[in-house]
Amino acid sequence: MISALLVLGVLVSMFVAYNIGGSTTGPAFGPAVGADALSKPAAAGLMGVFFFIGAWTLGRNVVTKLGTELVVDTGVFTLPASITVLFFIGIALLVGNVFGVPASTSMTAVGAIAGLGLAGGVLNLAVMGQIVIWWVVSPIIGFWVSLIIGRYFYARLNGMVAMERSSGPLFDVDRSGLVPVPRVHRTTNRRELGGTFTVVAIGCLMAFSSGTSNIANAVAPLVGSGELAMNPAIVLGGIAVAIGAFTIARRTLETMGSDITELPLTAAIVVASVSSTLVVFLSALGIPASFVIIATMSIVGLGWGRATRPMTVRQVAANDDGPPVSVDALAADEEGETLPPIGEEDADDIPSPGALFNPVTTARVVLMQNVVPAIATAGSYLAFRFVPIFGF
Repeated sequence: MISALLVLGVLVSMFVAYNIGGSTTGPAFGPAVGADALSKPAAAGLMGVFFFIGAWTLGRNVVTKLGTELVVDTGVFTLPASITVLFFIGIALLVGNVFGVPASTSMTAVGAIAGLGLAGGVLNLAVMGQIVIWWVVSPIIGFWVSLIIGRYFYARLNGMVAMERSSGPLFDVDRSGLVPVPRVHRTTNRRELGGTFTVVAIGCLMAFSSGTSNIANAVAPLVGSGELAMNPAIVLGGIAVAIGAFTIARRTLETMGSDITELPLTAAIVVASVSSTLVVFLSALGIPASFVIIATMSIVGLGWGRATRPMTVRQVAANDDGPPVSVDALAADEEGETLPPIGEEDADDIPSPGALFNPVTTARVVLMQNVVPAIATAGSYLAFRFVPIFGF
């Protein structure tokens, strides 16, 4: 017979997954919905499907890492302890929402479990060290990859991806046969179709990467306790994420989800691609990753790269007898033409390193991304160390 405590644990776990679905659907599919490439229900459906695929495939690696490897004795994962860990993860989501900064559920989940391990004297320091090292390295990788893209490839990518919507729908549905067949609308051009496919594909990649990393935040404590098997836990978590995507995510989709989707479309695609690829890579290693921190540093790198575009030999020679090279000269490509800036600025303007990011906002995001997990770790340690019910 299923105990009432297990039912409570499953409900808390699904509540965390529900919030994950609500908070991650906007960043994943905000650009596609904002460009009228997808409806909100279609975005929610794709979120549910690709999140589940990511959770079912690579996500179990992260569940195993958090649920069985981060502590050397999984006996500490009693049902009350598991529910308490999930409680601290839920509190992190609440704190992030209150301050308007999406808290990293991955870092907070690790922090809460680490607090449990420290209180019980069973924290695996080698695994914890491996996770922390990747937390430091992955944002640096995201920064440099995005910087290189911003300096050398962004203008061409912008020309390939930029979408100018034509009048009418993207597709018509031919209902003349027994099976309705979608066909490209006569006013839809190839560039528009390619841009639409790109933003939808990037959204699916982000949903997949979210599943690979975030499913562990909702189910790892229960799986580690042995009270819930891996496959049922992933199914329940995936269902809760889908429900969140179809309900509370509608508002985040309306506002494009997060700061990342307020970027120009091409910049959002670059940041999402770099960040999602890194998260998937880390999930394959079983490392829980913070998409928000990687994306933040990717935004900074992309802006910095656009602000430091190199000059060609031709441009240097042209300035030998003229005035010193100005910042505007950095905007020229190999053909001597001015490259469009990353936003909607005049073609003669070059964005500063802060054109894509507000330093104050960036500092607030990075600060909260570190403070919230620290609070979860400290709170979890104190609760498990001094509350008699846990027996530590």
